[in-house]
Amino acid sequence: GGPRRLLLISNSTLHGGGYLGHCQQHIQNFLGQKVKRVLFIPYALHDRDAYARTAREKFESLGYGLDSIHESCDPVEAVRKSEAIFIGGGNTFRLLKALYDNSLIHEIRKRVLEDGIPYMGSSAGTNVATVSINTTNDMPIVYPPSLKALGLVPFNINPHYLDPDIKRTHMGETREERIRQYHEEPNTPPVLGLREGTMLLVEGDKATLQGVTGARLFLRGKKPTEHEPGTDFSFLLNDSNPLNP
Repeated sequence: GGPRRLLLISNSTLHGGGYLGHCQQHIQNFLGQKVKRVLFIPYALHDRDAYARTAREKFESLGYGLDSIHESCDPVEAVRKSEAIFIGGGNTFRLLKALYDNSLIHEIRKRVLEDGIPYMGSSAGTNVATVSINTTNDMPIVYPPSLKALGLVPFNINPHYLDPDIKRTHMGETREERIRQYHEEPNTPPVLGLREGTMLLVEGDKATLQGVTGARLFLRGKKPTEHEPGTDFSFLLNDSNPLNP
């Protein structure tokens, strides 16, 4: 085993670029030379075959083989044998339900937290890496048995974080207001709002913001704060024991 290693990406595609194009250098740095094959989990989208083709093409261009878990007759065994795991974006509720349905929550946690294999997530795949999916932007199109997720980190993330647009006349709730409503509930953990083009690198007990756009941090009962790439967010990992979400 080794320390947990996570690359939690806000979004798969950045405006003007291709699939994972904006973070491909980060992915190569993260996976390094030791990893030869990546286990892809496409459960967040309905067309898993097409999703796997897109991911396979990208990872092969970066020098990595890719196996999609939906092509395996034994998903649990696929996780147990994996060298690295990548969970892609889509609908977070659909994704989490499929992880529960296939008995993968415990298996993925064990591989990542005990065995130390690299875990990558983008969008919904980042949501499920956290303590729960309470701060997803997605509609609950299916009903997972719990909103508790993998608990690889002891806080929440809001991928695709959007700042309020002061020029718009839309009167719906802003992302910030929705997160504040979440924090009106007791004992709710921090929420890291990751803007497009931003990601969080976790190595053991160290967490660093990477990418180009920055993040907004929400702590219950406090004013939100603004953070640039390079920020050390390691203190977020100490709020509770991530082995007991």
